[in-house]
Parts: sequence; structure tokens; C-alpha cells
Amino acid sequence: MSNREEIDTLIEAKWIIPIEPAKIVLNQYAIAIDHGIIKNILPIAEASQRYQPQQTFTLNDHALIPGLINLHTHAAMTLMRGLADDLPLMEWLNKHIWPAENQYVNAQFVLDGTQLACAEMIKGGITCFNDMYFFPESCAQAATSSGMRAAIGMIVIDFPTAYASDADDYLAKGLELRDKYQYNPLLSFCFAPHAPYTVSDKTFGSILTYAEQLDAPIHIHLHETQDEIRISMESSGVRPLERIQQLGLLSPNLIAVHMVHLNDHEIKLLHQYNCSIAHCPSSNMKLASGFAPIPPLVNQGVNIGLGTDGAASNNRLDMFEEMRLAALLAKANSGRADTLPAHQVLRMATLNGANALGLGESTGSLTIGKAADITAINFSHLNLTPCYDPVSHLVYAASREHVSHVWVNGRILLEDKELTTLNQAELHYRATMWQERIAATSQQLL
Repeated sequence: MSNREEIDTLIEAKWIIPIEPAKIVLNQYAIAIDHGIIKNILPIAEASQRYQPQQTFTLNDHALIPGLINLHTHAAMTLMRGLADDLPLMEWLNKHIWPAENQYVNAQFVLDGTQLACAEMIKGGITCFNDMYFFPESCAQAATSSGMRAAIGMIVIDFPTAYASDADDYLAKGLELRDKYQYNPLLSFCFAPHAPYTVSDKTFGSILTYAEQLDAPIHIHLHETQDEIRISMESSGVRPLERIQQLGLLSPNLIAVHMVHLNDHEIKLLHQYNCSIAHCPSSNMKLASGFAPIPPLVNQGVNIGLGTDGAASNNRLDMFEEMRLAALLAKANSGRADTLPAHQVLRMATLNGANALGLGESTGSLTIGKAADITAINFSHLNLTPCYDPVSHLVYAASREHVSHVWVNGRILLEDKELTTLNQAELHYRATMWQERIAATSQQLL
């Protein structure tokens, strides 16, 4: 009779990169998982003697990392991928995206688009995403059906859409949704006012009241373009961040998305109030918004995570690309090759994102007692050979195509590159139906 302890899963790997402690790479280690939680991390030889798993994964050529966290996206906009490219932000929004949304976005659109996004993200090693879009209940349903972890945005805008009639209606529907799903272990909720130019002072006041009562993050586009700052100066006489400060929204619960155009005072303010930033380098470049001042923000100690933005402005939900671009842009902008080294960028894509969402105690690092949110990357490919430093390869050489396995809360969502919870053919069929419908009217619409 075996004296080994029974557990659900044992994953053996060539390398484990836990993120905590920093800069540590464990060689020939295993992760023991039971009831969705990391029970132990120990040498493979010791694990095989100590545990009797129901299922063992032997990944001899792989690195295990915490699941990647996409700190900012509009998941359903996968259905608008490539619809209106090569345009500046305000023209892109006003003349193309908002008209298309008015015509097509409904609960089914968001469900289909978000499921498509979940499939893309899982295949790319992403285990958690922070969403901001209409019909957030459809987003919650899509995330739940896929098995992903998600922070659902309770979106608020001061104009009517098919989803809600006014700011109070947006808030009421968001709060009702939060109440419905508050005991779901994989879902959390953020208030998601779209931007300073679409939300009034009164609405911000209501959001702040609720956010403080519920200790919930506030997720907002901020200082994305020079146009946004100009509009703020003309309408209120202050830059957007100063307006947000005056309204009392600067706090550890603020997730400020983009933050491209900042002065030294604003950088210090973000540190002073312990705010977080969702850095989206691909979207910032594609929309010609500019280059976020990441090196001075890092030097100030501001918590920075990474996001893809939506597939309509990126056009991919690829956190490996965001890691590589974040590192390279920081070096180019600072003139220092040692700015934002690989291990720091990997932390931005994992634990920093979790901390921004208030989830750092349950995910974001491979730590005993945390949820088993794990991504495996196969290093047997020629373009990852030879490997002197797996962390360097993850940021500078690997791509999402090298992701082989993904677990969330101990449940396998991707096994040998095959989705286990979503039907790829069905997703493709539904996306094609939306494409044909939108393309049939897009010329007159756009």
C-alpha cells in the first residue's frame, strides 16, 4: 500500500519560473496541484516519491510560468478585427467603430466575440483578462464557458447605447451583474468608465462612491492621446489626470490605461497614490498615440501591467508580442539597453497585472497556496534552441505559437495546443457569419 499523498495533478517540467521570488528559475521541478490550488513546488525526484497524482504531465522540454494576465482588452471586438485600420484614434472611433457598434453590438455579438477572444487568449497562454465592453453579462458567460479567469468591466458612458440608456442605467446593470456572479471564483468586477471625454463629473462621483463601498478597481482609458488632453484643457481647464485627482479617483484601485502623454508631476502623482497602469504598446503604436514613458514610471515604482487592447486596434490578443515590444521600446526610449530587463517584463505580464486587479493573493505567481493558473511553453522548437536563459527567451524569442498547455484553477484549458473547453470550428463559423453580415453593410456604414 502506497504512503504517497493523493493529489489531482502533477506537472513535471524542465524549468519553473515562479516570478516570486524574483529572478529565480527552478530546474527539473514539479508543481503539485490539488482542488485547483498549488499544493507544492519541489524537485521532480522528490515529487514522484511524495505524491500519487490522478494525472501527470511530463513536460521535459518546457518552461512553466504563471498564466499571462491581459490587463486591458475589449474582448468582443475580435469581431471587428481589421474593420477600420490605419487611422488615428478619434477618427477611428467617431467615424468607424462607434457607428459599427451602434448597428451591430448586442448580447449575442458580445458572447460570440468574447468566446472567440477567449480561444485566442488561451492558445496564447493568457489565463486572465480585464475587459471593458457593452453587455458585460455576455462577457461573463463567455469567460465562464471557456474556464478563464476574468475581471468583468461594469462599463459606464454618458450616452445611450443598445445596452443602457444613461449613466445610472449602466451602473445599475453593472451592479446587478456583480451581485449575480459575486461568488464565482473565477470572476471579479471593475468599474469601467470609458474615458474622461465620455464621462461627466457627476457620473465619476457616483462611480467613486460605489467603488469605495465595494473596494473595487476603476478601469479607465486615460492620457491616451494629445487630442484627449487638448479636449480636457478646453472643457475643464485642466489635464485629465488633474481632473481625475480633483474628483478623488486617484487611489490604489485605479487602473489607468495607456498613460502615453505624461509630465514629471503626473508621474509622481501616480506613484504617490499607488495607481496602476495598463501599458498597451502595440495599440499605442498602431493608432499613432505615442510612446508611454515607461522607464521613468518604473523608476518611480509605479505598478505597470501589460494589455493588448481590443483586436480592432491591435489586431491580436498576443501577450508575448506585448512583452517583447514593451522591453524594446523602453530600451529605445531610454537609450539604455539595461532598461526593463526580461525578468521585469515577465513580472509585468503576470504578477503586476494580478496586483492591479486586486488578485495578487490568488494568482500572478507560482506560489504555494495560490490558484493553479499555469502556462507551459515548449522550448524544443529550433528558434528557441539553444537556450542559455529561459526568461530571456520568453520575452525576446518565444511566441504564442510555442504555448502547449494552459491550466486555470487547476483545470486544463489547452492540452498539447488543443482547446479543451471551446469548439474551434464552431467559433470560426459564428465569426464568419458576423463578418458576412457586417461586410454586407460596412461600405454604407463606414
